[in-house]
Amino acid sequence: MAESVELPSRLAILPFRNKVLLPGAIIRIRCTSPSSVKLVEQELWQREEKGLIGILPVRDSAESATSGTAVSSGMGGETSDSHKLDSKNQQEVIHWHDRGVAARALHLSRGVEKPSGRVTYIVVLEGLCRFNVQELSTRGTYYTARITSLDMTKGELELIEQDQEFVALSRQFKATAMELISILEQKQKTGGRTKVLLETVPVHKLADIFVASFEISFEEQLSMLDSVDVKVRLSKAAELVDRHLQSIRVAEKITQKVEGQLSKSQKEFLLRQQMKAIKEELGDNDDEEDDLVALERKMQGAGMPASIWKHALRELRRLKKMQPQQPGYNSSRVYLELLADLPWEKASPELELDLKAAKERLDADHYGLLKVKQRIIEYLAVRKLKPDARGPVLCFVGPPGVGKTSLASSIAAALGRKFIRISLGGVKDEADIRGHRRTYIGSMPGRLVDGLKRVGVHNPVMLLDEIDKTGSDVRGDPASALLEVLDPEQNKTFNDHYLNVPFDLSKVIFVATANRMQPIPPPLLDRMEVIELPGYTPEEKLKIAIRHLIPRVLDQHGLSSDFLQIPEDMVQLVIQRYTREAGVRNLERNLAALARAAAVKVAEQEHLVPFAKDVQRLSSPLLDDKLAESAEVEMEVIPMGVNNHDISGAFRVASPMVVDEPMVEKVLGPPRYDDRETAERVANPGVSVGLVWTAFGGEVQFVEATAMVGKGDLHLTGQLGDVIKESAQIALTWVRARATELKLAISEETNLLEGRDIHIHFPAGAVPKDGPSAGVTLVTSLVSLFSKKRVRADTAMTGEMTLRGMVLPVGGVKDKVLAAHRYGIKRVILPERNLKDLVEVPATVLSSLEIILAKRVEDVLDQAFEGGCPWRQQSKL
Repeated sequence: MAESVELPSRLAILPFRNKVLLPGAIIRIRCTSPSSVKLVEQELWQREEKGLIGILPVRDSAESATSGTAVSSGMGGETSDSHKLDSKNQQEVIHWHDRGVAARALHLSRGVEKPSGRVTYIVVLEGLCRFNVQELSTRGTYYTARITSLDMTKGELELIEQDQEFVALSRQFKATAMELISILEQKQKTGGRTKVLLETVPVHKLADIFVASFEISFEEQLSMLDSVDVKVRLSKAAELVDRHLQSIRVAEKITQKVEGQLSKSQKEFLLRQQMKAIKEELGDNDDEEDDLVALERKMQGAGMPASIWKHALRELRRLKKMQPQQPGYNSSRVYLELLADLPWEKASPELELDLKAAKERLDADHYGLLKVKQRIIEYLAVRKLKPDARGPVLCFVGPPGVGKTSLASSIAAALGRKFIRISLGGVKDEADIRGHRRTYIGSMPGRLVDGLKRVGVHNPVMLLDEIDKTGSDVRGDPASALLEVLDPEQNKTFNDHYLNVPFDLSKVIFVATANRMQPIPPPLLDRMEVIELPGYTPEEKLKIAIRHLIPRVLDQHGLSSDFLQIPEDMVQLVIQRYTREAGVRNLERNLAALARAAAVKVAEQEHLVPFAKDVQRLSSPLLDDKLAESAEVEMEVIPMGVNNHDISGAFRVASPMVVDEPMVEKVLGPPRYDDRETAERVANPGVSVGLVWTAFGGEVQFVEATAMVGKGDLHLTGQLGDVIKESAQIALTWVRARATELKLAISEETNLLEGRDIHIHFPAGAVPKDGPSAGVTLVTSLVSLFSKKRVRADTAMTGEMTLRGMVLPVGGVKDKVLAAHRYGIKRVILPERNLKDLVEVPATVLSSLEIILAKRVEDVLDQAFEGGCPWRQQSKL
């Protein structure tokens, strides 16, 4: 071993209090005791007397590092009481470890001096080499020592490197160390600095560096310090590194196993519980538990059936285990709130049905519609005799504005039940009826369940409005979903996809409305009883306007009869010249326009309001005749906000405004219709007047035909469907086949279309037209064209024909007859088999019309022309 020399180190570090400094390690020492402070000040700070090495035992509370890799440890720089001198300068017996490590000071910093005069030093030291303590002495308050280095010389190092056992130990140690470094770098995302250290630092020094970075016992640290022999040191270091490597592997296996068992939700649950505990400690009260308790009480009072209550309890227990921040929490809570809000048992009280009062209510709310009101009274009578009867689903079919929705509301009022309207117009998704499944984001119940939730009872009158306007696409067929709803044998256990539990709809009274029956699927139509509302006659419109529309319009515009009066003749003028609809909505709009004009006149009146002591005085130009005589007119002024619907108390006029014909034309514009239209349209041959049915009621349809030079082609215009195009072909074929009999051709060999084309046009080309009811009208138009004889202007017709000339019955007879009556037509030609349908036409309308029944097309032609059918005269082409 090397002889005793003075090393360039400034301090010597000895083991103390379970801490050992090994060569290559870096430690940070905090010196606070007087002896340590004195040692630092004299040996390091003042750099005095470089002959001896100051002894500094290592104590708890410092940090060490290995080749730049920081590892926490507890080291310090104070001596224990057994190392101090007493007050009599008598040295106590000190038991030092005979080996230590020489250290070099890398950094020294001095703390702030405290008021007591105490000073703290922070020293960063690097271990250099092992030594033996040869001589121990004191220098003032601290110890110094003369030491002997235990490091090998260069020759001894070269000799040991050739030893096969040393080479094997070195390889084993480096392989284990490399594996450990790879694992640590993967976990800590560090660079390759440690690998460079492994390749450049001698292996006997690496053993100390690696072991110094591990948490090992004090005895193992002393054993490494005392391992002067390099092979023994490598063997112990390899064992320690391998043990550390195995502990890391075991820890990784345990971590992977635990992480595999703990799912994400479990981790979140654990964190939520910790957060909850933290909030409780901080005093942050969470009302979530109170809300769930209130929800449970609400569910208990909902009156759910036993099977559904079990399902709801299971869902509630699941909700209580969840945290509010979890994704499914809100959807589960909304679902339970819906279950609690649904009227499982709550119902409107059944009133004692008074059929006389119900009839009076229907008569007061609706004028006319005798058949419809009679059917409603029959329905109510059955309900009175058998309250739990499963009556049919009434479906009111008719054009807009005839009172379908208000009839359903009157039924609810007569029964004393709540009323709810569900619009089905434009619905194409089956989920609108059955609801969305809860697996979808943004799922919600169907319109039926949502309507029951809003109305709050399970036995309301539910109006399915515009049931003919439903469509179907890839999302399903809503009309098919309504089959279960409207079937009294099935709707007892209606299953909404969102609820996923059966709900009883048998107590609901369903009423449907539609403009047409054709779009309604036959299976759905079979579940309903259709009641047609064809429209109103002009006389009925007049009564409705006087009784219902005018009072409502005046109330909506803040007027009264004291301001505006609309005589009956002016209402009749508006009906004849400005509205020809089946309902009364346009009539109400025109009356509202007259009311607005009157409201402007009233609002423009100037009012001067002088003040007296107790009376507010109002002067107005309307009172000029009285004020001219210096008469004082006192009037109470009522603020406008007192009554939003009636300002008669705030304004006074000398006389009400009476609507006359000039005012009607000024407000509504020139008349849109007149009685001369039909006569003007049929003034030329080739024009006939037909009657058609539309979704807005019956309409008068003109058919125009003309001939021109061509190749015998037939041209059709006017946005026509396939059925009406086929009717035109049949009509032309029949006329050509009967040309000789009709005196339209001289002989049977004559071709009516030779050298000419025929063009048939249905005016109002923007309106779609189709249906089997224009056959006789087309034949009349063609015969008029070829015979050059005009059709009677006071005659309209409807009916389909066969290729043999037989007139077939058509539908919508009442609507068509009413349309002819509105247009001022005096004669109507109908198929003979439609005679039974005239029972539904009001007697006042029939008395003003001449109804002509036709069995064959010849009968139609004989009545359509003045003087009879053209075959009575010779026609030359």
